[in-house]
Amino acid sequence: MKIYDRGTIKWTSMMLPEHVDVLQDMWEKLERKKMPILDEQKLEELDVQLQAAVRQGIVIEIKYFNGRDFLTSKGKVKQITNECLYLQSGKAIKRRQVLDIWT
Repeated sequence: MKIYDRGTIKWTSMMLPEHVDVLQDMWEKLERKKMPILDEQKLEELDVQLQAAVRQGIVIEIKYFNGRDFLTSKGKVKQITNECLYLQSGKAIKRRQVLDIWT
């Protein structure tokens, strides 16, 4: 006589939706990243690069932190304010979230 085990399928019927939600929240919190702290020299370097990108009208790639992960955007910088920088695509990125810039 052969025993057929259903593996993990037998346990899924015992999980309540609340349990699934708690597990997903726990995994999401574990995967979150923290914003690195940039020193004054790096912040000044980023500012110079942004000003040059606006003056020269070149396409740059920006690495920034969105609160839980690191993202990148590519495009020409249209405008820079004290709070945000605006790409020609219409995307706005907060200046304090910018981590790195490439040309």
